[in-house]
Amino acid sequence: MKNGQTVIGLFQGMFDKNMLTFNPGWNQDKESLDEFTDVRKIASQLSVAGIPLNETPKGENGPAYIMLTDLDGNPILIDQHR
Repeated sequence: MKNGQTVIGLFQGMFDKNMLTFNPGWNQDKESLDEFTDVRKIASQLSVAGIPLNETPKGENGPAYIMLTDLDGNPILIDQHR
């Protein structure tokens, strides 16, 4: 579902909990952005801030993801596709 710049994906029965997903490098229409913050830099900034990660990015560039958990126990996925 999309309303303006907000996109909500509904996946009944697919995930155990509510999940927020962010995609660095894409806009709301899945179009590539020329400039964006790499997921590895985001992971580093979160670690410096003392926020634990459930999954850390693999590799030094290109597609990667990180996963963390919010205070209510819901997963947050930051998924970079390029």
